[in-house]
Amino acid sequence: MSRTTIKLARIFSTIFVPPSFTILIFTFFAINLEVLPERKYTTIATAFTFGFGFIIMLFLYLRKRQMIGDEDATVKDERTFPYMVSVLFYMMGFYVLVKSQVNPITLSFWICYITNTIIVVLINKFWKISAHSIGAAGALAAMTIYIGYDALYLSPIVFLVGWSRIKLRCHDILQVTAGILFGFFSTYLQMNYYLSLLSKPTF
Repeated sequence: MSRTTIKLARIFSTIFVPPSFTILIFTFFAINLEVLPERKYTTIATAFTFGFGFIIMLFLYLRKRQMIGDEDATVKDERTFPYMVSVLFYMMGFYVLVKSQVNPITLSFWICYITNTIIVVLINKFWKISAHSIGAAGALAAMTIYIGYDALYLSPIVFLVGWSRIKLRCHDILQVTAGILFGFFSTYLQMNYYLSLLSKPTF
C-alpha cells in the first residue's frame, strides 16, 4: 500500500470523525429549519458543545491518560467507556434542545445519537463495528429525511470514510459495511418514527 494512499485515508478518517458530522448536520439544520435566531444559536452551540467539544476533549484526555492506546482506538475494549460517557453528553444536549423547542427534525436526529450510541455500546461488547461509518451513514440518513433521496448524492462521502477505515486497518470490510447499514437504517427508521410522534397534536 502506497504512502499516498495511507495519507489520503488518514485525511478522510481525521476530517470525518463522527463529531465532525455533528457540527455539519446540526449547523445545516439550524440555518435551514430554525426561524428564531436564538434557536439557531442554541442548536449550533449544543452540537458544538455536547456533540463535538466534549467528545473531542474526552478522547484527548483518555489518550493522555493512556486509557486509549492510539488515535484510532483500535482496541475494542477501550471504546466502551468513551461511548458510555458520550451518551451522557448527548442526554445533556437533548435536555437543552427540548427546553429550547427546536425543530422536530433536529430533535429527532439528536435522539438517534443517544439510542444509536447505546446500541453501539452493546455491540462493542462482542464486536468492533465501525463508529466512523455509523456517523457518516447516520448523517446521510438525516439529510435524506430532510431533503429526500437527492441526499444520496452525498453517499460517496460515506464510502470514502469506510474506505479510509479499511485502508488504515482499523476495521475490516464487514465491520464497515455493518456500520454503514446500521447507521443509515437505524437513523432513518428512528427519525421517521420520532417525527410521527412529535407531529401528533397534544390536548
